[in-house]
Amino acid sequence: MSILESVRLAFRALAANKLRAALTMLGIIIGVGAVITLMSAGEGVTAYIEERFQSIGSNLLFVVPGSREQFQAGGGPSGPVASAVAAELTNSDVQALRDPMRAPDVASVSSQLLRSSTVTTGKREAYTQVSGVEPEFAAVRNWHTVAGEFIDEEDMISRARVAVLGQAVVDNLFPDNPFPIDQTIKIGGIAFRVIGVLEEKGGSEFNNQDDTVLIPLTTAQTRLFPSRSRTGEFLVSAILVEAVGEDRMDAASEQVSGILRERHGIDFRDDDDFSVISQADILEIFGEITGVLTIFLGAIAGISLLVGGIGIMNIMLVSVTERTREIGLRKAVGARRRDILWQFLLEAVTLSVIGGLVGIALGAGGAQLISALIEDFRAVVSLQSVVLATTFSAAVGLFFGIYPARRASRLNPIDALRYE
Repeated sequence: MSILESVRLAFRALAANKLRAALTMLGIIIGVGAVITLMSAGEGVTAYIEERFQSIGSNLLFVVPGSREQFQAGGGPSGPVASAVAAELTNSDVQALRDPMRAPDVASVSSQLLRSSTVTTGKREAYTQVSGVEPEFAAVRNWHTVAGEFIDEEDMISRARVAVLGQAVVDNLFPDNPFPIDQTIKIGGIAFRVIGVLEEKGGSEFNNQDDTVLIPLTTAQTRLFPSRSRTGEFLVSAILVEAVGEDRMDAASEQVSGILRERHGIDFRDDDDFSVISQADILEIFGEITGVLTIFLGAIAGISLLVGGIGIMNIMLVSVTERTREIGLRKAVGARRRDILWQFLLEAVTLSVIGGLVGIALGAGGAQLISALIEDFRAVVSLQSVVLATTFSAAVGLFFGIYPARRASRLNPIDALRYE
């Protein structure tokens, strides 16, 4: 008997018990739907992170105090590693990196002092990130104002109490005034005049780039967050280095490392007390995290597929018992063991594949629902997840259908014909 004939018989047998077949497929449908939805969400997180980092340019290096392991544990350039006691970056380090003779592949350098503080105005307040920055920060990070002006050299020299607000801070503190130029805010109880509003960058609840206040670096270091190194120099949390081109990233990184190792007196046998991180490194770190999370969630969802497979085996065993006389009759008229084996095996695989296809549609719908519920987020249904779910569901049907099919094929035709 041909495979096509076996498939036809499998569909006819399943159609005879539609409700039972549908309930049997339910475990597979839920399992595949959950796998597709969760893997799509994981792919969406990865794509979201890549888009955010690509928006700031592809030739940017982050220099932070501490080792690479400390950087990863600290959650990035703005994490707790920025305040590590054992490792320090200072204003003198920033000036050394600006030397074109020693760092010819460095186009621009900007430093940053990161802290969190309560920002108030009138009866409203917000707890947000306050960054002390230099005028070069706007070009290096590609952050520009939509109203007012950015911090300039005069503000740096005079240590002016001026501030540039992100869109989220404006929405919180000035809901009725989208451009609060010349308005007064208080950071840590100190009054600042708003001179500009940043263009919207977007972000998630965990890392909203618009939830920030920028002030002159000199003001942050002397008036708001005074902090000095062991040698008495002003500290910075991170140094942003822009390479002359994407193809010169490695050369710029080596030049930065060489300058800082020399300045910090690090022996050639010792490890760096700083980290030079590229955007590719950051994406790799986040990719490892999201990859493990996606696999973990997919494995949990895969348990439903195993439960569905057990349900298929159970129903196929019941089907073999119910159709014992049919099996005996078919064997009596010449059906071979492999014909019976293929018939029941294909019935199990058909159940799982149909359930898998319905589950894919359900998973795609779940991905669309997540995209609709979360602003600025798009779950990505990849071909890889669809193929994986379909293949796994077919494998589940094949695996859990083998035993019932073998049991059916090994029935003695005489005993089967006498079965009541």
